[in-house]
Amino acid sequence: MSLNRRHVLLPAVLSIAALFGAAPVQAAGQTLLNVSYDVSREFYKDYNSAFAAHWKKTTGEEVTLNQSHGGSSRQARSVADGLEADVITMNQHNDIDVLVTRGALLPADWAKRLPHNASPTTSISVILVRKGNPKNIRDWSDLGKPGLSVIIPNPKTSGNGRYTYLAAWGAAVTGGVSPEAAKALVTRIFANVPVLDGGGRGATTTFAQRNLGDALVTFESEVPLIEREFGAHYEVVYPSRSILAENPVSVVDKVADKRGTRKLAEAYLQYLYSDAGQEIAARYNLRPRSPKVLAKYAKAFPKVNTFTVDEVFGGWSKAQKEHFNDGALYDQVIAAAKAR
Repeated sequence: MSLNRRHVLLPAVLSIAALFGAAPVQAAGQTLLNVSYDVSREFYKDYNSAFAAHWKKTTGEEVTLNQSHGGSSRQARSVADGLEADVITMNQHNDIDVLVTRGALLPADWAKRLPHNASPTTSISVILVRKGNPKNIRDWSDLGKPGLSVIIPNPKTSGNGRYTYLAAWGAAVTGGVSPEAAKALVTRIFANVPVLDGGGRGATTTFAQRNLGDALVTFESEVPLIEREFGAHYEVVYPSRSILAENPVSVVDKVADKRGTRKLAEAYLQYLYSDAGQEIAARYNLRPRSPKVLAKYAKAFPKVNTFTVDEVFGGWSKAQKEHFNDGALYDQVIAAAKAR
């Protein structure tokens, strides 16, 4: 595959420099490509500027940092199919595990190489509603009410969509209902979804720009960006229980070693754990791992009862097999939802 690393133009892999008006940090030294999920583009734009300045100060070297964003699963598949990412930064471990099984691009224990299961930040799934909450949406169960319209990205292509599905299912079972009842709830919710966009940004556009839907399920970190772009026409509903979305990161070893960028790639990810990196994350409403930074921004992050994919679903590999593989529970849910 022939690729221009400065302007990655693949159908589902959108270069921020080429298509979203944010120029990469440019200089004459090494280049690094960060392939990431759909709604992280603004955070990494600012992070890249900070890291480039840090790298110049500590090493004296210039660096060009490029970004590529899209639905997380599509992004991961693009890397597996040949897109030369030096690092991959996702919102679920499953999309990085793909690079272990397809092409052996990194080792199976990649998540042990950095603190907190290689996840420097987290977020949670929340419900965004129209100003005044006219449909009185308070929890996951409300999204399944007849006549409601809910905007959710496609769980087959989007980590945001998978987290939404698992959040509703997990909130139900941790609240004491049976798996059968949880499946019925999720079926009612997806029966209310008029369109399944490919990624979180597409779902946001559908809700905020096209003005479709009574509610949008998205990451907490996305809410301030939506309000800045589209105005304060919305309210955030924190459900009684939600899923903790970990944002894992990894060097893509095979690419970094081939291109001679391993030192740069490792430093790029380690800087995410620094006070400076954690501060930038907090300013973009990503929950920092640093207790000090989290305490500083405590008002921005309400305490919520959360559960993890590991706790409720036995880990991402098991969740993928049981819920999202072809013919698994999600496909059953969609078939039942269409039949309603």
